[in-house]
Amino acid sequence: MNQDILTDIIAHKRKELEAQEAAVSASFLENHIGNIAATRSMKESLLSSSTGIIAEFKRRSPSKGWINREADASVIPHGYEQAGAAALSILTDEMFFGGSLKDIRIARPTVNLPILRKDFIISRYQLLQAKVAQADAVLLIAAALTPDECKMLASEAHELQLEVLLELHREEELEYINDHIDMIGINNRNLGTFHTDTENSFRLAEKLPQDKVLVSESGISQAETVVKLREAGFRGFLIGENFMKTNHPETALSQFIHHIHSAL
Repeated sequence: MNQDILTDIIAHKRKELEAQEAAVSASFLENHIGNIAATRSMKESLLSSSTGIIAEFKRRSPSKGWINREADASVIPHGYEQAGAAALSILTDEMFFGGSLKDIRIARPTVNLPILRKDFIISRYQLLQAKVAQADAVLLIAAALTPDECKMLASEAHELQLEVLLELHREEELEYINDHIDMIGINNRNLGTFHTDTENSFRLAEKLPQDKVLVSESGISQAETVVKLREAGFRGFLIGENFMKTNHPETALSQFIHHIHSAL
């Protein structure tokens, strides 16, 4: 996604949040947090998994258009868990990715896995939304924030007992890493060209702090790539389109995990 598209997404997100907050206040959400079940640790789930697959529920993307328009949040996440996923990522951006918080609310009763709210998070209000929807972790994207904004949001996420996955793409973004980050994701998709290159994860691996759980995101379609990334220190592998483009995403995941075990 080029910077212009990212700028458009963030501009739309600000307007979207204004409307959402006008309809449901932050204080209303805060009053409902006390009833939320304890958070499941995505970090610990990745560390204890032999594969570390974060299976993503995604209907569309700005680069590919519709991938799986009729995807059912009450079926696919449960299938992912049965197939052996270590965690789930659920896209909640509606305008550009065809998702919503409703997808997390629908999926939550059907699975015991940690759920990552994947969105363009720029405000505390979105963290409250994630908590009330019973997500366990949130994504913070360096390219969408300043380092200070990132640190503040990560701290606020921890106050809400939400884990934080920080997404980086370039070496220059290493300054975004702070004490409140639980997991560091390397996005293999070039934000200017849409081109994906898993070598980006290998290039940045040795520059990342080893006390954080490392996640490789985007462009992973071969089990052998996962094995090599594990050898480079990665413990999480966020994969969406590779599964969602098939008629049976859970079967595609099951076969992928089988191939990983065969390649280990």
